[in-house]
Amino acid sequence: MTIDTFRRILLFIVLCLAQALVFSRIHLFHCATPLVYVYFVIILPRSTTRWAALLWSFALGLCIDMFSNTPGLAAASMTLIGMIQPPLLELFLPRDAESDMPSSIKTLTFSKFLSLAAILVFIYCLVFFTIEVFSFSHILFWLNSVIGSMLLTLIMILTFESIRR
Repeated sequence: MTIDTFRRILLFIVLCLAQALVFSRIHLFHCATPLVYVYFVIILPRSTTRWAALLWSFALGLCIDMFSNTPGLAAASMTLIGMIQPPLLELFLPRDAESDMPSSIKTLTFSKFLSLAAILVFIYCLVFFTIEVFSFSHILFWLNSVIGSMLLTLIMILTFESIRR
């Protein structure tokens, strides 16, 4: 195992515990919750194979589901963005980029990283809250949850990324 694998496992554990113990207790206006564990999938390097991205994202989603008592909700949503992340990352990376290049503000520009993160977080929040609500009878609550959680999550991801430098 390489040092990158150990770092990835440590980040997995830290994000899982941070979400379960701290961030899942934050409910801004009773609808917006930061879902910071999505950051794990966003920063997967280019060299990560699709099956590894799917496995990592499903495992993290499953751990979040166990801590949050949301059976299958986070696992399904994380697996979807784990499937979308590798080809989406290719759109934002330069053609001559290294094969093990991670996605970060340092390697991408701020606007490209923000675009990548916003797309993945939006898709995650859209799927997560659509499955959670599973009806459109409370469409305003659903819309507030999707947009509010997306904005809070993006703010937290940008904060983590500025600390990571």
